[in-house]
Amino acid sequence: MLTDTIIEDSRWTEVAFEPLAETAAQAVLAHLGMAAEAFEIAVLACDDARIAVLNADFRDKDKATNVLSWPSDERGVDVDGDVPELPEQSFPDMPEELGDIAISYDTCAQEAQAAGKPMADHVMHLMVHGTLHLLGYDHVRDKDATLMEGLETTILGKLGLSDPYDHNQRL
Repeated sequence: MLTDTIIEDSRWTEVAFEPLAETAAQAVLAHLGMAAEAFEIAVLACDDARIAVLNADFRDKDKATNVLSWPSDERGVDVDGDVPELPEQSFPDMPEELGDIAISYDTCAQEAQAAGKPMADHVMHLMVHGTLHLLGYDHVRDKDATLMEGLETTILGKLGLSDPYDHNQRL
């Protein structure tokens, strides 16, 4: 399996989080031509209290957020709109760690309800988003955001999900 999940908040089991996370992460790698079996992502399914602590510790933002990601290597680009260089698998029998993702049930559920979309669809979007961050994609600069959001929309479309940016909602 590509994702190794720790569920800290039992509410995540009600939405079948583990298969959603796995499907979303695999869809990203497949779209980018990467072999899912060659990589591993650690995922923490938590609540707002836990993600707020992580957000404060790692981003100096004292509030909850929907998803956080920590790439195992710096893969970001210097030029706005450039495509990050993807990692290559060098040891066939040992998956390479892409990094860690944490996702909060509370914020995810609030956002899904506010957008009028199923929780599962929003979880898939946030997992696609977080996985792209692990691969060096970002949305701070305009061209980077356009590239990342385009990938998210395409990948989610392949999964049968609508464009999450239709209503100008940003993560």
